[in-house]
Amino acid sequence: MQNELFTSGQQLNGYRSTYHFTVPDKWKNDPQRPVYANGKYHYYYLYNKDYPNGNGTEWRHATSTDLVHWQDHGVAIPKYTSANGDPWSGSVVVDTNNSAGLGKNTMIAIVTQPSANGGAQEQYLWFSTDGGNTFKAFGKKPILSNPGNADFRDPKLVWDQQSRRWIMLMAEGNRIGFYTSTNLKSWRYVSDFVADDIGTLECPDLYRMRASNGTYKWVLGVSANGRESGQPNTYAYWVGTFTGLGFKADDMQPQWLDYGFDWYAAVTFEDGTTNKPYDHRYAMAWMNNWDYANNTPTLQDGFNGTDSMVRQIQLKKSTGGAGYTLLSQPIRGLSKFVTATRHIPRVEVDGQHKLDVRASSYQLDADITWSDLKNAGFQLRRSSDGSRHVDAGVFVEGGYTYVNRSYTGHPDANDNLLESRAPFQSANQKVHLKILVDKTSVEMFVDGGQVTLSNLVFPKPDDQGIALYSEGGKAVFDNVVIKYLGK
Repeated sequence: MQNELFTSGQQLNGYRSTYHFTVPDKWKNDPQRPVYANGKYHYYYLYNKDYPNGNGTEWRHATSTDLVHWQDHGVAIPKYTSANGDPWSGSVVVDTNNSAGLGKNTMIAIVTQPSANGGAQEQYLWFSTDGGNTFKAFGKKPILSNPGNADFRDPKLVWDQQSRRWIMLMAEGNRIGFYTSTNLKSWRYVSDFVADDIGTLECPDLYRMRASNGTYKWVLGVSANGRESGQPNTYAYWVGTFTGLGFKADDMQPQWLDYGFDWYAAVTFEDGTTNKPYDHRYAMAWMNNWDYANNTPTLQDGFNGTDSMVRQIQLKKSTGGAGYTLLSQPIRGLSKFVTATRHIPRVEVDGQHKLDVRASSYQLDADITWSDLKNAGFQLRRSSDGSRHVDAGVFVEGGYTYVNRSYTGHPDANDNLLESRAPFQSANQKVHLKILVDKTSVEMFVDGGQVTLSNLVFPKPDDQGIALYSEGGKAVFDNVVIKYLGK
């Protein structure tokens, strides 16, 4: 049975997102990299049908033609079918050349499972011959056994066109292991990449991109926790070269694709409809944080699990420097949700300016300029009395942009993760903000997506106001456009 997911405006008690992907019921966490086949993106994610009273994840399947509307197809890889336990994260590819000998265009998934061998994290092969709807286990033995590591998970498959071999990346504590294969079943270790000071590395990623100056570069990404060293807890990446056997970063200091609190277990994937696959990619992440993953009022609506909006990423050569940076923008297909557009006249703000607007799901664009200023931005999801709101803006004096959820409902019961910050150069005295607001989320794209901040928020459903504010001087808000997003 196929059911439309709650991503096109359906809701129950007010916490079901209007335009973000949400699990139909119970629980979801890690996305698995979508693949394009037979005119659709096939998306799998970790799902627990027994939540909150039972454990174990399985792979649930959804498809889309535009990455904004999704069709649910139920569980594709079930849990606890053998002594090897439940399927965790991995990746799936379409075996167009029949590398594995299981049939041309068979979908091959390599998945971490806590094996019958004492629960060690090992890698198992599953395959689908019905277009990705159901998968069968390729025997009960791992295709890559655990070499003795406590962390040995999240296999990511990459086809290397130059060497004509499969590459598999493995998350192994503070390092990423690289393995090669010609048949997807027998793997050989070839190298590793070590990154310290950002916690345990998870969900590795590797891809080639054509930068804005025409140069081809490789990007290595991981989900990581850099909080102890003053860095985010999201998706770290390095730009460099890949030889077919290993990766070398141009700079060992990681960059971050998101500075919010809730953009984890991210995956990137190719645009299946373009003949220029290296010019851009798509990215999406689980909007949650293991510090408070079970603290959500969405359980009133029978689910816990929301994804970020799919974004398009491009690689840009840094101005005046030798480095490269990934830029993010919301996927263009989001325009399909626009029900109305409101243009706000230019306004100078010295203090606070309340807009005659009420909405819970929208995209807001604005240019903010100043000459002498401490702080400026937007109060989003504002209560009628102004006591509750999400603040999103630029702290000029401190040199950062931010999203602050201190004054609204939020998931962190310890009140530690309240304001996410991203570095900002204020010398130009201007900033462009693009902000996606939904029932339980705020995603802010700064200056064309040079940095992004994604955060869960839980406002009261009737908190739908917007206000502009400035502190320590005047701010000019220009080109303010609100696009209402709905069914």
